[in-house]
Amino acid sequence: FGRCFLIQNKASIAGLSSPFSDRQRGIVPKAPCSLKIKAAAAAAASNRDRNGTVLAVETVTKEMAEAESLIDDSQPTVAGGIRDAYGEDAATEDQPVTPWSLSVACGYSLLRDPRHNKGLAFTDKERDAHYLLGLLPPSVPSQELQVKKLMNIIRQYQVPLQKYMYMMDLQERNERLFYKLLIDHVEEMLPIVYTPTVGEACQKYGSIFSRPQGLYISLKEKGRILEVLRNWPEKNIQVIVVTDGQRILGLGDLGCQGMGIPVGKLSLYTALGGVRPSACLPITIDVGTNNEKLLDDEFYIGLRQRRATGQEYDELLHEFMTAVKQNYGERVLVQFEDFANHNAFDLLAKYGTTHLVFNDDIQGTAAVVLSGLMAALKLLGGTLADHRFLFLGAGEAGTGIAELIALEISKQTQMPLDEARKNIWLVDSKGLIVESRKESLQHFKKPWAHDHEPVETLLEAVNDIKPTVLIGTSGVGRTFTQEVVEAMASFNEKPLILALSNPTSQSECTAEQAYTWTNGRAIYASGSPFPPVEYEGQTYVPGQSNNAYIFPGLGLGLIMSGTIRVHDDMLLAASEALAAQVTQENLDNGQIYPPFTNIRKISAHIAANVAAKAYELGLATRLPRPKDLVAYAESCMYSPSYRNYR
Repeated sequence: FGRCFLIQNKASIAGLSSPFSDRQRGIVPKAPCSLKIKAAAAAAASNRDRNGTVLAVETVTKEMAEAESLIDDSQPTVAGGIRDAYGEDAATEDQPVTPWSLSVACGYSLLRDPRHNKGLAFTDKERDAHYLLGLLPPSVPSQELQVKKLMNIIRQYQVPLQKYMYMMDLQERNERLFYKLLIDHVEEMLPIVYTPTVGEACQKYGSIFSRPQGLYISLKEKGRILEVLRNWPEKNIQVIVVTDGQRILGLGDLGCQGMGIPVGKLSLYTALGGVRPSACLPITIDVGTNNEKLLDDEFYIGLRQRRATGQEYDELLHEFMTAVKQNYGERVLVQFEDFANHNAFDLLAKYGTTHLVFNDDIQGTAAVVLSGLMAALKLLGGTLADHRFLFLGAGEAGTGIAELIALEISKQTQMPLDEARKNIWLVDSKGLIVESRKESLQHFKKPWAHDHEPVETLLEAVNDIKPTVLIGTSGVGRTFTQEVVEAMASFNEKPLILALSNPTSQSECTAEQAYTWTNGRAIYASGSPFPPVEYEGQTYVPGQSNNAYIFPGLGLGLIMSGTIRVHDDMLLAASEALAAQVTQENLDNGQIYPPFTNIRKISAHIAANVAAKAYELGLATRLPRPKDLVAYAESCMYSPSYRNYR
């Protein structure tokens, strides 16, 4: 044991071993435990031979048991009601922590523990106290210097997927350094850890897979899902991102390899929204795949069968949702990600009244687009009710955005929702959605079937409807042709064009095309990032309508208020908070979204607005309500700075 107890020595002497860490047994030590550990350590150190073998095992075991008996996880703290045992929140940044892993992590095991590893940044005192002498070179760089070094390495890679793989490896080696780097260089690294690079990573996930980063629940585990959830080492889960991999970005059915999406989303929950890494759980539900290429791929990591549908699928999802609530409680946020259209709408409708659920493709996309429209009104003039909207794409994203726009118009004008929908038109693969097609439409498209003659092409729809705003959610690249964009420019002084499909290859048009075909008059934003465009001596900075603006702050607001259901008014509150962060300088550059460099500040304001709405609606359970919700949100945020170890 010495100054830290080595589980390997204990096991070798007692002839016993256990694979379970304290966290796996649901044990998270409080600060007072360190006093017991020190006492046990001193007893063990006095009875240790020159090889470091612990002789006083019984004494140490007794002291460890006494230490564990002091643990009480029921006391709420500032960060969402769960004790900050690992020292993750900004509010506890100055407090020393004990690096618990397998008992107290030390020596070589400490260097292999991503939550507590600091690399070369362990101080001389920490190296001496935790058996690291000789295991590291003598240099003790700052965390900032480590970030600088890693950025130099990452920038040498020419292939984005190589950068992605390096970042995932860093996350598995040194968690705090990963988030420090991501936060400090968010605009450069966001396209690497998320869209568009994550799309390629999912396509090749079987080939690049090295370590599991979440839970895989397949049809094989049907009837045992609660048991699977309990295998995850962390017990205090606050956010789950789950996918079945059927509709990954614009890439289609990637089956089990869709795990890259929940992993990436939760990295952003932490980096951008400040949700603790230990409170995040990525899950892939594997019901098979209809992708023949994957089924024939020898490196595919999922079930080799066609997708389960109907009752078998529904039963598995219901068991999952029931087990989540049973294991993690009423206030765990479940974010549905990249489900096929029919399943996405059905799941949201079915569990929206019984669970804290959120669909980023439907609701998150809608909130971020609505925010961009609110900001763009400062350039276009008028109100939302004064504009006409035309969508290419009538799936989850398109109908979700359209509905939230209609809700905001109804809220602003007090007009009935059906009336507010009349200025919003959608085009799907069969043409303009009109009344004569209503009987054959899917249920989520029917509210958008208006009186009009059938129209087959987007260009015809643009010329007939004469929209002021053109929004692409089709998942099909280069569908905003030159003729379509020029038509928009012919009857709009400043046509607003949002090409939202991901990844970059699926964008309906590029930023350069939008500015060139409108003679620099377009207001443009896309789903994936595009570089600034030089046109006739002027630099245009395209906006990025990225869901990452919304869901991290929304999630933080739900967590810190203890909200038990997501309400549409909370999405509107998030949109309003984001739009308020767009400055006049941003608008002068043609940007309808603020820069990502301020994303943590933005997320704090979004969280505060969402929490305020939750308290107003009576859906918040953490009482009393904090006086300053923005300051409270900032205090709840995860801090990636290294902590001092006792």
